[in-house]
Amino acid sequence: MKKRAFIFPGQGAQYVGMAKDLYDTDADCRSVIECAADAVDFDLRKILFEPNELINKTEYTQAAMLAAEACVLEAVKKAGVKCDITAGLSLGEYAALVACGAMDFADAMRVVRKRGIYMENAVPAGRGGMSAVIGLDADTVENACREAEKETGLCVVPANYNCPGQIVVSGDKAAVDRVGELLREAGAKLVAPLNVSGPFHSPLLESAGEKLAAVLENVKFGSAEVPYVCNVSAETVTDTSLTADMLVRQVYSPVRWEQSVRAMLDFGAEEFVEIGPGKTLAGFMKRIDRSVPVITVNGAEDLAKLA
Repeated sequence: MKKRAFIFPGQGAQYVGMAKDLYDTDADCRSVIECAADAVDFDLRKILFEPNELINKTEYTQAAMLAAEACVLEAVKKAGVKCDITAGLSLGEYAALVACGAMDFADAMRVVRKRGIYMENAVPAGRGGMSAVIGLDADTVENACREAEKETGLCVVPANYNCPGQIVVSGDKAAVDRVGELLREAGAKLVAPLNVSGPFHSPLLESAGEKLAAVLENVKFGSAEVPYVCNVSAETVTDTSLTADMLVRQVYSPVRWEQSVRAMLDFGAEEFVEIGPGKTLAGFMKRIDRSVPVITVNGAEDLAKLA
């Protein structure tokens, strides 16, 4: 039997109506959303299912995304599909921890709610920024970030290693703008500013990580039933004794998604199931290893693909 990986997308793939078909038609999936709603201090169902702009505001996005991903995960599990290894991009790492049994879902919802607030408020609006860089290798991007930091005296670093030829940079807006100029001169096919509320996965969010550490002190992590791959180190993890520390560091450290996928491939994963909204991770896989199949499951209609 093929080894299978469950993978979970991060912030940016959200939309109003995530997992609503499962919520409406499956009592077990509905109970997942109800549990999530009970764990947070806002009307989660309204954010998920009714037209609104708050779903794109970080402090709400992250909790809504995790709830939707857990709801779809429940449907996948009910279909009898299991995984041998799991990982998630940024926020998606929490869904992966739930999927492998290392983190209680209600705990994950409460932590992610705080995480979203802390990340939203860590840097004053307008100070930070992020840009996606297309068409350059990691060494070129890293060198340009160092040069821009030297020139400006400000922070800019690689924040997401998504796949070959796609890296996101993050930091002070002036430094992000400057590194964009340097990367265009170096031959980037595209440098695109992202519509985000802060310089995520950069040292500017260290204060958010410190606040999150205090929340995670009260969370008990269980044993991982299957391994998961950590964003910060791109290492396969079974011992969760360092998981809280890794989640703290993840807030202000680069997400090594390409390296995480390669770790899963080295583990022997032959089939990937992307659980949750969108097809972002399937797109990255085409650039990492086109030969590896990815099944995307957003809702009830997609469950048939698992057959």
